[in-house]
Amino acid sequence: MIQVASFTYNVFEENTYILFDETKECIIIDPGCNNQTERDDLKKFIDTNMLKPVRLINTHCHLDHIFGNKWVYVTYGLLPEIHEGEWQVLQAAPQVSMMYGVRCDVSPSPVRFISDGDIVRFGNSALKSILAPGHSPASLCFYAENEKFLIGGDVLFYESIGRTDLPGGDYDTLIHSIQNRLMTLPDDIEVHSGHGPSTTIGHERRYNPFINEH
Repeated sequence: MIQVASFTYNVFEENTYILFDETKECIIIDPGCNNQTERDDLKKFIDTNMLKPVRLINTHCHLDHIFGNKWVYVTYGLLPEIHEGEWQVLQAAPQVSMMYGVRCDVSPSPVRFISDGDIVRFGNSALKSILAPGHSPASLCFYAENEKFLIGGDVLFYESIGRTDLPGGDYDTLIHSIQNRLMTLPDDIEVHSGHGPSTTIGHERRYNPFINEH
């Protein structure tokens, strides 16, 4: 059974996730830790729970989701796994960070690319990747069917959606992704988003104004 731990980091209030199961293997998704206090907080959770990080995954490569990639590599020896369509976004992150006046360590290069429909395994557990572009060129969500949750990145938020005014974003593409890739999931699926509180597919189907207008 997968357990989900969330942490809110950096000036963009990004949600970092650690997923782990009874084997104590864990994966780190979107490490946003961008100062020593945040890094110590994440490491303390891993150490206290005696977890073994085995994979580093980015749902997409906007800088607030990859701030901690280098630290994870230095600390745990893990290289990021991303969709190939996010590679240029990852490379551009240090330059983008200068526009925002924040520091961003250069991320290590990906160890592998994750494609739509790939199964991400750790311990006794598995997640299915779902390609959902629009917020970024090739955002991925990760679906745990048995545990009834989705790691959604910045695709879908509580009664909102990801912004589409950044390079590689497109509103119509994002709406298409949400309608055709996420709204096909059962109502009781909990969505752990990249910012803000969790929600459910059913709640967003009923109350999300961006979905309802389509």
